[in-house]
Amino acid sequence: MSGTSMDGLDISYCRYNFDNQAWTFSIVSTNSITYPPELLQKLKESSFFSARDLLLLDKEIGLFFANEVNSFLKEGKIDSSEVDAICSHGHTIFHQPELGYTHQIGCGETIAYKTKIKVLNDFRQKDVVAGGQGAPLVPIGDQLLFSNEADTFLNLGGFANCTSIQNNKVSAFDICPANLPLNRIVQETGLEFDRNGEISSRGQIDSTVLEKLNNLPFYTENGPKSLGTEWLNESFMPLLKNIKANEDKLATSTEHIAIQIGKTLNEIGAKKTFVSGGGVKNDFLLKRIKHYTNSQLTKPSLEIIDYKESIIFGFLGALYFEHKSNSLSSVTGAQHNTTGGVLHIP
Repeated sequence: MSGTSMDGLDISYCRYNFDNQAWTFSIVSTNSITYPPELLQKLKESSFFSARDLLLLDKEIGLFFANEVNSFLKEGKIDSSEVDAICSHGHTIFHQPELGYTHQIGCGETIAYKTKIKVLNDFRQKDVVAGGQGAPLVPIGDQLLFSNEADTFLNLGGFANCTSIQNNKVSAFDICPANLPLNRIVQETGLEFDRNGEISSRGQIDSTVLEKLNNLPFYTENGPKSLGTEWLNESFMPLLKNIKANEDKLATSTEHIAIQIGKTLNEIGAKKTFVSGGGVKNDFLLKRIKHYTNSQLTKPSLEIIDYKESIIFGFLGALYFEHKSNSLSSVTGAQHNTTGGVLHIP
């Protein structure tokens, strides 16, 4: 799993079991790998690349994924013949489902050839072709693997999204930006991220900019809806240019995120919310979310916090190989449930 926050590559080796009409999973081992600086810089600039350079990066990322999987297997003394498949989300470069496309890089053929393991990737494309948003895809995992934990699931990744399960009906959507703008702002100071939200907590909120952020048209649109970096670059980040100090930008952005998440959890009637994703480690952000919501926020184990998305994308692969739907039309707005993924044979 490589998320839009670009904090690295997450690898989870998991087993999935279907018994008594229920799915369970176990985690064998996990690891998170930081991107090399040169590769990270390319990812940050990739949405502006020429077609040629993007194709080259697709192969480069695929080779990076393959090499890291091989190292993971070697270090864990895992026989590759025991692995049914590598389920690779890839790294999202473009996501504009309203125009009929989404695009993740990380060449599946390269990964399959270099690891000698089947690879399933490109999970979002079929849903978009079927008229859906191609996102979020995690909710089916929330429903089938974690529904005994809570009625609502909040993921604080590059963007914040939530899954709500009420009377066995699943709804889900992107709420607002999360780690992506916060990391961008703090990286201007030379740090990778704002540890525990300490810098944000020292900043002053710009009420004028906060009001403009809260009034962005996306927040009044009906779902299903999803966010991409294009929206962030065109609609969100320009509003922050009116704030001079980085700590004030962080404070204002954090307050905006907390307001939107709190408002959303209240509107859907969330009683107990299971929070995961890197943003869970931002104590100040969680404190502000708690200020705005009536829902009880619960945090899982650190392993689930860090690897929940990669665990669920592995699960999407398990569903694919069992010929079951792995994308919910009730969530994405597609014409029907789909079984997404493109298979690459080594």
